[in-house]
Amino acid sequence: MKKILVTGGAGFIGSHLCEKLLNQGNEVICLDNFFTGSKSNVIHLLNNPYFELVRHDVTMPYFIEVDEIYNLACPASPVHYQFNPIKTIKTSVMGAVNMLGLAKRIKAKILQASTSEVYGDPKIHPQTEDYWGNVNPIGARSCYDEGKRCAESLFVNYHKQNGVKIKIIRIFNTYGPRMLPNDGRVISNFIVQALKNEPISVYGDGSQTRSFQYIDDLIEGMIRMMDTPDNITGPINIGNPNEFSIIDLAQKIIKLTNSKSEIKFYPLPEDDPIQRKPGINLAQKHLNNWTPKYDLEQGLLKTIEYFKTIIK
Repeated sequence: MKKILVTGGAGFIGSHLCEKLLNQGNEVICLDNFFTGSKSNVIHLLNNPYFELVRHDVTMPYFIEVDEIYNLACPASPVHYQFNPIKTIKTSVMGAVNMLGLAKRIKAKILQASTSEVYGDPKIHPQTEDYWGNVNPIGARSCYDEGKRCAESLFVNYHKQNGVKIKIIRIFNTYGPRMLPNDGRVISNFIVQALKNEPISVYGDGSQTRSFQYIDDLIEGMIRMMDTPDNITGPINIGNPNEFSIIDLAQKIIKLTNSKSEIKFYPLPEDDPIQRKPGINLAQKHLNNWTPKYDLEQGLLKTIEYFKTIIK
């Protein structure tokens, strides 16, 4: 049994990670300030004697003895990370400093949940880990993009200077049960609008593309990354390379929900990437042949069933 700390553990991704780690027989401490996380995401875990829920903000130091740390704490959707951009930057940067300092003191292995947003609006396609990105450092999305880029730099330098055992993954668009209905991400937006028979909000002409991975595939990749040898530090992309246009996604969700919704077009937001697709050769090489198992329709059906239970 390992003792594992998960920051942002009551969020969409974090709650699934906590659940999986417990099912594997570990002791899990879930840290969250509940800005976007929710107790409802982990309430089913509270009776497990090996699960502990702690309200704490990672911008403040935290002291504990653990074997591993998964650092997920940060609002991840534009609606939430742009609500308080200074807080978003602090969470990424100061949270990384505090968790790396903890890992250094207790000699724990630590994984950083970075993001495909470090590639910005990419000039190469698909995006591979050796690409430095095309990010606007002062744009509306910079609080998130640059915060995550700085966190990656902190991880690499704590590793080089202090010998901290690090892992960095770059997460591509992920969806599934426990997404917030108001988080502003494209899949949750479309499903909620479709279930309510409201117009589907497509920004731009819908030709921009994304690659969507189901939550279970991401969690499997994260845990495999943590279990790699110490010389595998990353960054490594974790995503599904199947690529879809936004208009195709909207039409697919309308069909799967038997919705009467029509598509309504709006202006494209500032710095919105035109293409997004992960190169996953490194993941397949280093993560024991990890590859996504869920295709888009399988994952969407599971996600739609979840939203049916929470949409009134």
